Amino acid sequence: MTGNIYRGQAGLPFSSALRIYEPLSAFPEEQRAALRAAGARSASRAAVENAELQASLGRITRPGGDPFPTGRTDLVRVIPAPPEPERPHTQKPSGGPEETGTSDDGTPGGAAAGAESADRALLYCPSQLVLRAGLAANALMEGIHGPLAELLIPEEQRDKHQERIDLVKAREGTSRVHTRASTWGIPFSWFSLFKESDPQDVVESGGRIITVRVWAPIGEALERVRYAVANLALAAPDLDMLDDMTQLTEWLELFHPGSVVELDYGAVADKVYPDDSPMDVRLGIECLAEGDMTGAAAAYRRLASRWIPIRQLARAS
Repeated sequence: MTGNIYRGQAGLPFSSALRIYEPLSAFPEEQRAALRAAGARSASRAAVENAELQASLGRITRPGGDPFPTGRTDLVRVIPAPPEPERPHTQKPSGGPEETGTSDDGTPGGAAAGAESADRALLYCPSQLVLRAGLAANALMEGIHGPLAELLIPEEQRDKHQERIDLVKAREGTSRVHTRASTWGIPFSWFSLFKESDPQDVVESGGRIITVRVWAPIGEALERVRYAVANLALAAPDLDMLDDMTQLTEWLELFHPGSVVELDYGAVADKVYPDDSPMDVRLGIECLAEGDMTGAAAAYRRLASRWIPIRQLARAS
């Protein structure tokens, strides 16, 4: 399979993702070298997306009936870390490691400092396809399409994949999943993590928007979703979105405080951008907190008019 299928994605579901990028120090030490190497191999972000899509299409068409990723390779997305806030200048004592050119452990100071600086300058998000495929299969089995899923994914293949999951967990010592995915639209709860002032990147090609990516420091994202949870718990405790936001909060709390949250719209961006959904979610929650049901209903109508047509495409023939 050749060609830039990432740009086209004709006939494929709209797929969006919420990702956490962590500093290298947040990962187990034995995993860091592999992350560095995988990140260095990534020629561009588009190349990573294209490779992941090609691999997924290859798995569902390969012989043997095993649709699961093997885990032999794992793609890694890399972004620059946001700049650290400026700190007051302090005078360094003379004769320290930086002046003598060696570090405390006797290694050349410049090389050690350079490697550490490079690590701090990048944030990493491993695809974790083995773990995510297992979670997706379990969700499918437990859903209304469980009987059909048992036919599509034989029990033998599910057992084989569970062995891969056990190996990954034993090797990495963690079960944190850095990526959440959604097809045919973006959950409204995700928008509570972002504001319209957050940095974003609009990726265009051939007169089409390929995707839009929005970023927020994890600390700010947590403040926003906690504010939303607190207000919804008082004003609308029965709202489904409250449960979604609570789960989102618990997920974000698993990660390093220096992380960054990314919302990747995927191909659906071409249908909705420019998108005011983060503002509409925020305004809707503020209206609920103030008892303004009219304002809250207006915000929901704007969201629904934008996203319900997208979700209906999942049932279109």
